[in-house]
Amino acid sequence: MISTNGSSRQLLRRPSDPVHRLSYREREVLALIAEGHSNTAIAKRLVVSEAAVGKHIGNILAKLDLPPADDVNRRVLAVLAYLRHSDD
Repeated sequence: MISTNGSSRQLLRRPSDPVHRLSYREREVLALIAEGHSNTAIAKRLVVSEAAVGKHIGNILAKLDLPPADDVNRRVLAVLAYLRHSDD
């Protein structure tokens, strides 16, 4: 028998928007990137280390399916995904 509790309904309605995969903190970091802040500025704003910001950015890029590539700027692509998400 299929369960009809909230968690199974949530799985059925999982959005295809990859920004939904990000944690709250990762969305905060991505928003600050979209505002043009450097990793150093983000670290100061969030009161975390630059290494922590770098880790968050790596997670963001992975969750948005943006593998390393020589011909694109993944930060820009991540911001574009964030802006498309914000328009929803």
